[in-house]
Amino acid sequence: MIYILAAVLIFGMLVAVHEWGHFIAARLCGVTVHEFAIGMGPILWKREPAEGEEGTRYSLRLLPIGGFCALEGEEEASDNPHALNNQGLIKQIFIFAAGAGMNFLVGFLVILCLFANAEAFRTAEITGFYPDCPLQSASGLQVGDVFERVDGHRILFYSDVGLYLSRGNGTTADLVVRRNGERVVLNNFPMAVREYTADNGDTFTGYGLYFGGVEEATWGAKLRVSWNYSVNMVRLIWMSLGDLVTGNAGVKDLSGPVGIVSAIGEMGEESETTAEAVENIARFGALIAVNLAVMNLLPIPALDGGKIFFLLINSASMLVLRRKIPPRYEGYIHAVGFLLLMGLMVLVTFQDIFRLIK
Repeated sequence: MIYILAAVLIFGMLVAVHEWGHFIAARLCGVTVHEFAIGMGPILWKREPAEGEEGTRYSLRLLPIGGFCALEGEEEASDNPHALNNQGLIKQIFIFAAGAGMNFLVGFLVILCLFANAEAFRTAEITGFYPDCPLQSASGLQVGDVFERVDGHRILFYSDVGLYLSRGNGTTADLVVRRNGERVVLNNFPMAVREYTADNGDTFTGYGLYFGGVEEATWGAKLRVSWNYSVNMVRLIWMSLGDLVTGNAGVKDLSGPVGIVSAIGEMGEESETTAEAVENIARFGALIAVNLAVMNLLPIPALDGGKIFFLLINSASMLVLRRKIPPRYEGYIHAVGFLLLMGLMVLVTFQDIFRLIK
């Protein structure tokens, strides 16, 4: 039960932070905010502006499944100079993107807190090879090499090396390593997996590399590693989206709120200590925050990214055709997009429930 409450708290916090991002951006740009609400449905608590004064109504609603920031001129055109539709393109994009920006910032700050007590970080430096590893040679890889790129992908952590090699052709890879301060390029370098024997006698399949390099965890290193960790989560999400587009993954691989709550519960149950459970759930919460930031900025109708996309289309249309897309057509597209997103959410939810039943 405690992990279900933790999941609800995470969702509620991320929604609140997202809407607060829109709210702060709107206030900074001088846009009138009619209501700032956390949750949906019937109002549990509210604070109205003073009678006779213009201001924002703050409310907390029954269902912890969303929230909103009602802006003047967002849904329909307004003559109010403080309306959203009367602001410049840059201000409007800033307001729409601020929610996702706040979600990413929260994910980054959570990771930074998790790394606050770190004493050292492992790097992508090769410190040894397993016996009979064919990758080590004068013209190949050497002890002390630090991976910088694999098949064009920048290496931020040592684990990225195996990730991007596994997504290659399985036989060769284009490598860039740092050796004695200089960049060394190894194009079409043979990088096939094979069996090796570990120190305990067990056999495993891999590349035969030891990554034992470490870096002192100064505060500068903690900031950089936390930032890179957050950026890496963005890259993994884009990679997953690419797999959906190419067919390497399908709807069956998606999870919704039910699946996320289930995953949080499993993390808590499988953790050996309470501190470990908190750390694992916090790390997962950071991933959800970054995932929300990325997904919300996709150019999909009804999402903030879709609204930004239409702002850019309208700007281009004004430059070329001297007119904008009629607002009612844009409204229809956003409405259809919202219905499709809700349909996908229902499908994924039933899929999560079916997994739990199985």
